[in-house]
Amino acid sequence: MINSYYNPVKTMESAGVFLQLPEVIKSMGSEKTRVLVIAWCEDVFAHEVFQKMGDYSVEKLVFTESNPTVEQLFQVYLETKEFSPEVVVAVGGGSIMDVAKSLCCMYEKEIADEDELRILIQEKKFGPPAVRWIGVPTTAGTGSEVTCWATIWDPKKDAKRSLENHDNYAYAALVDSDLTKNIPLKLAVSSALDAAAHAVESYWAKGTNLVSRAMALQAVSTIMENMGELLSGKAEAHEAMAQGSMLAGMAFSNTKTTACHSISYPLTMHYGIPHGVAVSMLLAPVLKMNAPVVDGMEELFHALHIKDAETLRKYIGYCLKQSGHPNSLKEWGVKREELSHLAELGMTKGRADNNPVELTQEKVLGILESIYEEANEAYRSAI
Repeated sequence: MINSYYNPVKTMESAGVFLQLPEVIKSMGSEKTRVLVIAWCEDVFAHEVFQKMGDYSVEKLVFTESNPTVEQLFQVYLETKEFSPEVVVAVGGGSIMDVAKSLCCMYEKEIADEDELRILIQEKKFGPPAVRWIGVPTTAGTGSEVTCWATIWDPKKDAKRSLENHDNYAYAALVDSDLTKNIPLKLAVSSALDAAAHAVESYWAKGTNLVSRAMALQAVSTIMENMGELLSGKAEAHEAMAQGSMLAGMAFSNTKTTACHSISYPLTMHYGIPHGVAVSMLLAPVLKMNAPVVDGMEELFHALHIKDAETLRKYIGYCLKQSGHPNSLKEWGVKREELSHLAELGMTKGRADNNPVELTQEKVLGILESIYEEANEAYRSAI
């Protein structure tokens, strides 16, 4: 097997690094003057960095939705097309970056309506992006600032769609832990567990490689070693989580994710289970299924600080409970008789078939049944 890895994103990680934004834009070329900034809330624009943007024509847009839909993306396209940005800056979590990435592939096209956009995404008819983007994460979980694909949801068609374009990596990622320090504990924990899942799934994905595996192990270790501090509200944990999330993103930027993400999508779409929560609940049973066929499991168990899948399940359940999340499908309002349909929907192309163990609907159903009720014994000791 040839170990091949590619990630062209100029990555800058440090508390306060967001202040480098004007210089980063300048390095893209002096002709880049029209900058669209998409942020998750109006408060972002009070940051002092925007006082240093006098050389640029800045259009500001607040996008508050989670899991952006085809319809929402089309609306943002209509609102910003006339401005014709030369740079798009995404300040927020994965949903903000999904929108920013998608827009970069849309601006030089005349898209008549939502159905035409849907077809473009579904049939992967986007060419090279017309605009470059910069990612500034305000959560430590998605790693989206260093990946090249965007997730767009399509509830009308009961589907999760992926806009994939290997030319659409960010020009730069500014990973500033100062921007994550005030996020609610529930979001901080679910984001961190999402990042851990990214790393673990990258480690065992069919498309894994030497570089991704090394980053994955470091990401998992960094996240799990500092989870207790995050739960305790210690500020220093946020930089560790920012680093772990970034490393996990760089790992799975080349491998994509596997069964956990595939099975999680309908749980989020139909029951509103936050993405990080849904993925993390699935991590232990999928690990149990995959472990017999994956090389290097001893190293992965060491990075996770666990002895087996059951220990991991109990610890994740503990983290979810401590941060205010239900940790079973039953608690999230899922009906047992609906598991079979969810198993059918959980066979996501590009994710299910990237898992080292072949997934079947029956196997997915068994995994969902295993997390339907809470683990029998609460995990009480710290990692």
